[in-house]
Amino acid sequence: MIVTTTPSVDGRTVSEYLGIVSGEAIMGANIFRDFFAGIRDIVGGRAGSWETVMQQAREEALAEMRHHAARLGADAVVGVQLNFNALGASDSMLMVAASGTAVKLG
Repeated sequence: MIVTTTPSVDGRTVSEYLGIVSGEAIMGANIFRDFFAGIRDIVGGRAGSWETVMQQAREEALAEMRHHAARLGADAVVGVQLNFNALGASDSMLMVAASGTAVKLG
């Protein structure tokens, strides 16, 4: 399935708009990841464990969105937006939401 942030698919026409589809993923932090991220915050450098969590959450949200689009019979999802938010006490959880418009292509 084609998934794009653009409002159309190059070289293809949208024959039918099927509706808005979305997917969400909420990932919890753990004490060790938080501890080592805090150290990185002090000494500098990249927090690889958090980057991995963000990548996993993004992929899960996009997969859920594609699943909903497929159930509608879509060929593509256009106009996709990703939103990242911290949730919970001390912002200890990460939520990624993906949304777009499911379409049939001509």
